[in-house]
Amino acid sequence: MRAIQVKEYVKGPEELTVTTLPDLTPSPDSYLIAIHASATNFFDLLQIRGKYQHQPTLPWISGAEFAGVVLSTPSSKSNPRFKEGDRVFGFSQGAYATQICVREESLMPIPPGWGFPEAAGLMITVPTSYAALVYRAAVKKGDYVLVHAAAGGVGLAAVQIAKAFGAVVIATAGSKRKFEVARDFGADYTVDYNKDGWAEEVKKLTPEGRGVDIVYDPVGMVNTSLKCTAWGGKIVIIGFTSGNIETVAMNRVLLKNVSLIGMTWGSYSKEAPMMIERVWGELFQLIKEGKFRGTVYTDRGFRGLERVGEALSMLGRRETWGKVVVSVPQGAESKL
Repeated sequence: MRAIQVKEYVKGPEELTVTTLPDLTPSPDSYLIAIHASATNFFDLLQIRGKYQHQPTLPWISGAEFAGVVLSTPSSKSNPRFKEGDRVFGFSQGAYATQICVREESLMPIPPGWGFPEAAGLMITVPTSYAALVYRAAVKKGDYVLVHAAAGGVGLAAVQIAKAFGAVVIATAGSKRKFEVARDFGADYTVDYNKDGWAEEVKKLTPEGRGVDIVYDPVGMVNTSLKCTAWGGKIVIIGFTSGNIETVAMNRVLLKNVSLIGMTWGSYSKEAPMMIERVWGELFQLIKEGKFRGTVYTDRGFRGLERVGEALSMLGRRETWGKVVVSVPQGAESKL
């Protein structure tokens, strides 16, 4: 197999190299998957530098999201959910490779009509956005929803989910191209959050200037967002891609009766495992109804594991939108 193995921490993704390793032998409770597409994530950039909260023991294979085909099923299971040849997507350490071993709970079936690149980026961003908006913020028809970094992976997922529930979406982004992308995925309005006074601009887009009902924040913009949040509104905190963990003026939260809501999908498997199947079932229904589509970055293609470093570099410089996915050729294809 071929993989991007990290033997020592690197300064940046341009230092990553592809290595030939022995084919994997799955444990009795694992599937062996041939990877056809791998999705990039910001935490990959932290992990290869040794700065992420979850660091595997060296050496390890980078990457975490993938889509591919089942090569073998767990020997310990008499009735596995997936069979050889099934198309699946999932999440597990080691996705920048041609093969990966994965337990059943970390796999999902690729929706009918979807390709490997589109499915590779589903496992993290989409359930995060769905659980945040539907179960944490209780989005409903007529709500005004402000989505920060709306052209990113979680952002485009949030835009589509909010629209599917009948909300009016105000999308923030930082470039003309990203405004175009946000609108293409359903945003009603776009606002440049690099401009002074953007919060006032958002308020003017809401009825009687009352502010938005829900703020979806993966960036770390709570303090400024409070200026354009309606009385009794909700701010859902997804992450801190700005690198800034804020100190929030809690008196403003109190005076406006605003709810600050935390959301991390990764904790659901331990704290609320019954919600996993429910969320995915509802997401697959949205996909079936044509209310959600893949968010793969298409302005430029990345083919082969050798392009992972370039893809991650562009992601880190915020030069992309949606999910940046690298196609992973198999066998003889990898030499083309």
